[in-house]
Amino acid sequence: MSLLRNTLVQSTLTMVSRLLGFARDVAISAVMGAGPVSDAFVAAQRFPNLFRRLFAEGAFAQAFVPLYAKAAAAAAGSSKDADRLASEALSFILAVTVILTIVAEVAMPWIMAVIFVGYRDSPETFKMAVLLTQITMPYLVCMTLAALFSGVLNAVGRFALAAFAPTLLNLCLLVTLWPLYHSHTADVVVAVLEFILQRKVDWPLMNSHVAAYAGAIAISVAGVLQAALLWYGARRSGLHLRLLPPRLSPDVKKIVALAIPGAIAGGATQINIMISQTLSSLEVGASTYLYNADRLYQLPLGLVGVAVGLALLPRLARAVRADDGAGGKNAQDEAVVLSMALTLPAAMALMVMPYLLIAGFFQRGHFTAHDAELTASALRHFAWGVPAFVLAKVLAPAFFAREDMRRPMKYALVSVGVNAVLGAILFFTFQSMGRPGFTGLAIATSFAAWINVALLYRRMKLNGVWQVSPALRDRLMRIMAAVVVTGIILGGLSMQREILVDVLFSSKVLVAVLVPAAGMALYALMAFAFKAVSLSEVKASFRRERGAALPDAGEG
Repeated sequence: MSLLRNTLVQSTLTMVSRLLGFARDVAISAVMGAGPVSDAFVAAQRFPNLFRRLFAEGAFAQAFVPLYAKAAAAAAGSSKDADRLASEALSFILAVTVILTIVAEVAMPWIMAVIFVGYRDSPETFKMAVLLTQITMPYLVCMTLAALFSGVLNAVGRFALAAFAPTLLNLCLLVTLWPLYHSHTADVVVAVLEFILQRKVDWPLMNSHVAAYAGAIAISVAGVLQAALLWYGARRSGLHLRLLPPRLSPDVKKIVALAIPGAIAGGATQINIMISQTLSSLEVGASTYLYNADRLYQLPLGLVGVAVGLALLPRLARAVRADDGAGGKNAQDEAVVLSMALTLPAAMALMVMPYLLIAGFFQRGHFTAHDAELTASALRHFAWGVPAFVLAKVLAPAFFAREDMRRPMKYALVSVGVNAVLGAILFFTFQSMGRPGFTGLAIATSFAAWINVALLYRRMKLNGVWQVSPALRDRLMRIMAAVVVTGIILGGLSMQREILVDVLFSSKVLVAVLVPAAGMALYALMAFAFKAVSLSEVKASFRRERGAALPDAGEG
């Protein structure tokens, strides 16, 4: 498949997952509001999710895919070497993560004393965060298995099942929370209608503590289901795994050597978010505000950045093996244009109408208008960092394809340091001025992301791997022109939010859906008007390329 086709497969299924994720987060916000219980639940999700993003969307996949693809390509009709590599990697990484999970379970009170520091003087909430995180920790083991199976599927050009798997997490949480949220099926129907039309809200809200514990259990159950589904998909693709005694074989050593720096390099954004969450626990409700803002700005990162990065890596790896410098540069150009064409309008929308989006999706139940305003302030500052979050995912594969994990790791560490120092300075400075400190954390996260991108690009340019050509610069300027025009119009619509709500059946949800949809249509027109894209290029992008395949592979 072409890069665009692969990206669209990833993005379409990720969009389904993210839409279900919004429904899940709406239910969580309505039941728990923004306070100690929701902050504890956010902490319980954040810790295993950090490892999920490091493994499933970062280090393990980046290290495993090139080596597995190389073994599969050299198999010459037999998948024996590829199976052996996958089995050795599975056995070792499974043993490591099981041990890590057990250690974390035992040490969780001390771990939470660091990452949930703001609630150490609130024993009930602190104990809840500890127990909730202990319940969700098995998710780490499941996601490690899922990462390996996803890597196998991605290496042979099959992206659909890996992109669909996260949907199971959202489905499990929805299935768990909605029945608890309403006692009868009729009440669920009423809730859906009220959610769409924003009419009278008279719901018997369930106890938020029960929802938190039920949600934590659902997360671990979802992990088991995701791992099982991806194992099934990998097996159908021709993979035959065996559990072996874990050992550091030469191939496993190579994967570990690549994965450790890759974890830091690929997970800089997530590490920065974790730092922000730790500081935000010093303000009641701030963790929830940042989490809900995170749900919106992570949408383009998941739909575009991760999707393009995963689709790009096998293509760059093939170019490197074939010593095809021109092919690698063309692939990088295509990835940058594609990612920015999709990301810049999303970032502009998040920047000019954050309250319209937050109020429409989250303001209900215990989540008040004041909570929506505070969340919107964080989202606005995350928004200008979104292109950097995506570019980091698009530029890093150029290093990973060459098995160079150390430079991205060093740059990521610089980014983490900048975020930690600047975030702490801004957090306490804003607090001393009587302003919410957590907005300073959003500013620091976005600034650090741009530092990371600048360092990655500088190294690529110095090494002669890739740099922005005049043609690419012209294309990006045309895209930006289309984005600016679209942003001005969206900003004007956002200022008329109350009028739009009245016109659209008093529904904040419809406004939050239709205004961005209108913006997407307008941007598409502007992109053609400014010649940022042509119809012939769109058609060409959908042409199928010859992809990799496993020897003796079954149907995918």
